[in-house]
Amino acid sequence: MKIILASDSPRRKELMHYITDDFEVCTSNADETLPQAIDPYKAAEYLSIQKASAVATEHSEDIVIGFDTVVIHNQKIMGKPNDDDDARSMLHFLSNSIHDVITGCTIICKGKVYSFSEKTSVHFYKLSDKEIDNYIDTGEPLDKAGSYGIQGKGALFIKEIKGDYYNVVGLPIAALSRKLNEIIEIHKGE
Repeated sequence: MKIILASDSPRRKELMHYITDDFEVCTSNADETLPQAIDPYKAAEYLSIQKASAVATEHSEDIVIGFDTVVIHNQKIMGKPNDDDDARSMLHFLSNSIHDVITGCTIICKGKVYSFSEKTSVHFYKLSDKEIDNYIDTGEPLDKAGSYGIQGKGALFIKEIKGDYYNVVGLPIAALSRKLNEIIEIHKGE
């Protein structure tokens, strides 16, 4: 069985190398529309299932892993910003507060779906307009949930985190590695 990463994120690809070098990337074309009444804390896992399932249809004999990461503040899901103004608004909203980063992970093996979510709480310092504008000028926030990357210049905003740092980057390495090993063991010899 091959391991298929259902994500074209360069960050996730880099982090998967901590677990194994033996994987392939296959971009998911899943519909990422959320059901209207979904609990914000279930959204990332729901989307990870959609992404993994879309790729698993073409890789039924392989292990397919899908992810989605959302930022949640005051029960509001904050995805990737639409533009600089949207990023600015999100960063003002996160300033001087604590938010949660949830990464949903789904592993599909032999038609069985295993999914889980990891949560990390992130506390931002109070951000000035100048800090936010300078950060937006880097272009970094435009492709990231919540408009920041903890692994980049967004790290300058972080007062404290509780939980897995790599979860905030988008792939909870330790939890995924353990779950993947458990699933491989379950399906060994099938």
